Amino acid sequence: MSGVTPTQVLFAKQQWQAMAEVQLCIPAEQEGSWLVTDQTPFHPVSHIWPDHPADQGVVIIDGKCHDVVGCYTGAVDLATGELYVGAAIPVKRDTEGWAFVVVHHIQPVMELVVGSQVELIVDKIYQQALSRGHSGGHLSSLALNKVLHHDFWRKDASRKDELGHYDFHSYAQIQSRVSEDCSTDTYRLGKTLRKRGLNSADLLQRLSEVEAKVNQQLEVWRQAGAAVMIRCEGKALTDSRYWLCEIENGVLIEIPCGGTHIQSLTDYSKLEVEFQQVSDQELVMLTKTDG
Repeated sequence: MSGVTPTQVLFAKQQWQAMAEVQLCIPAEQEGSWLVTDQTPFHPVSHIWPDHPADQGVVIIDGKCHDVVGCYTGAVDLATGELYVGAAIPVKRDTEGWAFVVVHHIQPVMELVVGSQVELIVDKIYQQALSRGHSGGHLSSLALNKVLHHDFWRKDASRKDELGHYDFHSYAQIQSRVSEDCSTDTYRLGKTLRKRGLNSADLLQRLSEVEAKVNQQLEVWRQAGAAVMIRCEGKALTDSRYWLCEIENGVLIEIPCGGTHIQSLTDYSKLEVEFQQVSDQELVMLTKTDG
């Protein structure tokens, strides 16, 4: 029976460095080693919804610094001790008899004693750029929903967002990607969305107007400078986490999200969107940020 326990994650606390105990260190499938520790400040890429890239950084082992060349979600079968990484994970989270862990990929092949100490240090500048991009994507989706709510829906759509507006973002989004100081959302304006009541042809014809109004709304929120918080239901990697922000009218927005985020809208020196029409059925919204 394996003694591996679920990884305790520290990134929601804005912690970029930690001492940790080795739980597992085995040869990786490609080269180097998979390193699993009891806790980590590293955010791994999700194997289910890989929109938010993994953190970058280093691990210090016996005084020597090694780059973390990848960081992944893993799961250990406690009955056999076998580690599965990324897409190879065969079970859902919180399956009994399994421990979900953060897997740090380091270049050297190493044999580390279970229980030995290592130091994990995240690239703070890179993580903060991803955090600005990810929080910016939440804000721009709410602003877009608000702008579209009154003038572009001919029916009362059943799905509303946290501000009570028709949830275009959730209906239409087919892909999202977070990168440094950017969030890229791809929307499909198909027949189903039109049946729900969206006047998609009007949206495309008035896209520059919509873009301007979204940016006006984002600027109002940016200048208001509301705090952003992460509510965690537990310390483990698979425990649910929520993005919270009181952006207007005393309403506390709460969105399920496992990524890393800013601490306040005052962290932005820039927050704006740009739309790119790919076709009459596909629209891309780029949210661009800066600190």
